[in-house]
Formats: sequence, C-alpha cells, structure tokens
Amino acid sequence: MKTKLSFLLVLLTFITSNGFAQEKTKKQLKAERELQKQKETEALINSKNFVFDAERANPMGYRTIILDFNTYTMKVSEEKVTCDLPYFGRGYNVAYGSSDGGMKFEGKPENITIENKKKGYNIKMTVKGERDVYVLLFSVFYDGGANVSINSNNRGVISYDGKIRAPKTEENKK
Repeated sequence: MKTKLSFLLVLLTFITSNGFAQEKTKKQLKAERELQKQKETEALINSKNFVFDAERANPMGYRTIILDFNTYTMKVSEEKVTCDLPYFGRGYNVAYGSSDGGMKFEGKPENITIENKKKGYNIKMTVKGERDVYVLLFSVFYDGGANVSINSNNRGVISYDGKIRAPKTEENKK
C-alpha cells in the first residue's frame, strides 16, 4: 500500500510540475515577434539609414501596378538618397527623349522630420536631384511595411507600397 501511495505521489508531482511549466502560447510568441520587429524598425528609423523595397506602384488616377520583387529600391541615409523606382503617370516638364524611364535620382536629403505616430512613423524629406526637387513622404509601420509618396515639380504624384530593411554591407561600401 505504501509503494502504491509513493508511486501515486511521484506521478502526481510529475504531472503538476509539467502542467505549470508550459511553453509559451502562440499568442505570446506572436506578441514577442511583433515587439522584436517593432524594435528593429525603430532602430532603422532612428539611424536614418535604410532601404525601401517597392512592391506596388500607385499612380495618381491609375490602377495599382505590382512590381518585380526586389528590383526597385530607394536607399536612404543622412548623406544621400538614391532612388531607382519606375514611374507611371503624367509628366509635366520632362525632357524630350529623356533616358530616365522612371523616378531615378540622387541627392542629399534636407529638412528631415520624423514623427512618431500611433502605429508607426511619418518621415518627410526634400531631395534636390539634378533636374528636379522631390518631396518624399514615408509612412513606416512597426512591422516594417512602408508607403512612400513622391511629389515632384515635373511629374504627377505617385506612391509606392513596400517594406524597409537594413542595407546590406555591400550597399554600404558603394
């Protein structure tokens, strides 16, 4: 009888100890992943050094256009913005036979403002290109999703949906 009681006591102890030492639930794991992504996004925004990968173009007055994956990017740093995005829309003052087939420009960002919003950040900057002045408006969400709206003197407004990421080391060397 004593052995049965001892066995039952050991079994009960084993069962209750496993019951209290549960693994994290799916909800807790998801919340941790979201918090980690939020911290990564915040670090990218604060460093003012990130790459925007465009996934969709939203021209004013036209339908949404899905872009090739990882083909069109905008590299942003405090020293220089390099944009290589396609353009769909209306041009007001574009040189005849111009070889730029899209929003392609480089320049130093000026008047950078960063606002912390409820679910992300709004970043505004002005870039003077070779032939035009561009006003860039970024809406960056905590999950890394982003939208950038480009306003130009010579072309109609266009916006792009995509994601931001940290620049790769080869991109920093260039």
